[in-house]
Amino acid sequence: MSVAMNSPASVVSLSATPRRRDSGFTLLEILLALGILAMLVALAVTNVGKILGGAQDSVAKTFVRETMKTPLTAYRISMGDYPSTEEGLQALLVAPEGKADQWRGPYADVTGGKFPLDPWGQPYQYRCPGAHNKDGFDLWSKGPDKIDGTDDDIGNW
Repeated sequence: MSVAMNSPASVVSLSATPRRRDSGFTLLEILLALGILAMLVALAVTNVGKILGGAQDSVAKTFVRETMKTPLTAYRISMGDYPSTEEGLQALLVAPEGKADQWRGPYADVTGGKFPLDPWGQPYQYRCPGAHNKDGFDLWSKGPDKIDGTDDDIGNW
């Protein structure tokens, strides 16, 4: 005996078959994924300061310990000594007064005729003769606190 397609038995049998989940996510799955993503973003944001702070220290260390070593040494070879504290780093760009005949500069290649500021927006400090390097020069950044003479200063000593 065959059952007609629009008989009540066929309707019951078609509606009683379980549905297959072909695609899509449930609301719970979406919320769980968003929660995990939010936690990852929160971790990244809280650690950005540490990551960038380390990079700033590295930039300042490289400038005072490596970048300025060659221009200051070239100046010393030409002039007989490092620039004085009063002449400062500017002596690497422009001949100091009364020394134009010996000066063979500019000794440093900087943009706009000015030395860059440290990563915290302050000018680098220079002293010759140095307090830390008695036979040479001291070159340093005041560091993140922008106060000279504190433990976070970054120098060539």
